Amino acid sequence: MADLTPHELRILLAVESAGSFSGAAVALDMTQSAVSHAIRASERRIGAVLFERGRKGATPTPAGASALGYARRVLRLLELMGAEARAAAAGPGSAAPAGVLRIAAFRSAALHLLPPALERLRTRHPGIEPVVRVVRELGRGTAGEVLDGRADLGIATIGTSAPVPDELVGGVLREEEYALVYPAGHPAPRTLPLLDWAENCTSYTRDWWAAQDWIPRATVEAEDDGAVLSMVSAGLGMAIMPGLSLHGAPDAVGITALGPERPTRAVGYVTTPELARSPAVRALIRELRVSGG
Repeated sequence: MADLTPHELRILLAVESAGSFSGAAVALDMTQSAVSHAIRASERRIGAVLFERGRKGATPTPAGASALGYARRVLRLLELMGAEARAAAAGPGSAAPAGVLRIAAFRSAALHLLPPALERLRTRHPGIEPVVRVVRELGRGTAGEVLDGRADLGIATIGTSAPVPDELVGGVLREEEYALVYPAGHPAPRTLPLLDWAENCTSYTRDWWAAQDWIPRATVEAEDDGAVLSMVSAGLGMAIMPGLSLHGAPDAVGITALGPERPTRAVGYVTTPELARSPAVRALIRELRVSGG
């Protein structure tokens, strides 16, 4: 099977982005027939249909979604190859990390773990341009963004029950405890209604959660942890929340430890083995370790 060229990979991504062959043709300044021909040729070489064609345009098949992820990662590595080769050619004194660094993080990590790390990164490596996307830590979460080539590094919840995917490498930045959160001054917070959000009760807390007979079924499930904290401060119920979500909690919120058997979660980073050798990614990991410690 002949390899696809970078140009053919860009055509695949353009069709996905535009949602149609005609839209990709406009974006790439090509004819629609040339785009169609290139996609058919790519499909023949790969041996799978990559896009479903229909009246509403072109939608990636499961095989196409997989191919698109690899396409993004390959094109990103080609970008880095050129940038790092030029830096090496300029000599050791000119090899400071530089360029765009794409980061995916869930909300509380983006709010509280990333900013100090990025501040130090900017001071030490002003040539690096961080681009941060906030991604819900559901399903494939931030690790999926890295696997799909949309991020160079993801800040993720990882551990024995949410391991680093086989294709990625990573490490733990911090282990944080869950705590009981309630309206400050309430005499019996465990009797209050439970407030929750979809990202919270995942596999690393589910067994502990199920063993607690005092925790009722949630009466409210909010969009994110910030909304839960706001509702707790308004006196609407209690919640069980991890440490990062409680940074800057208002005075109207009481926080109590859950005891020695309390659940914890590991917050870490994930990246590809190739990108882990990138100077910019290595520099960010160093700063994240300082923030997470």
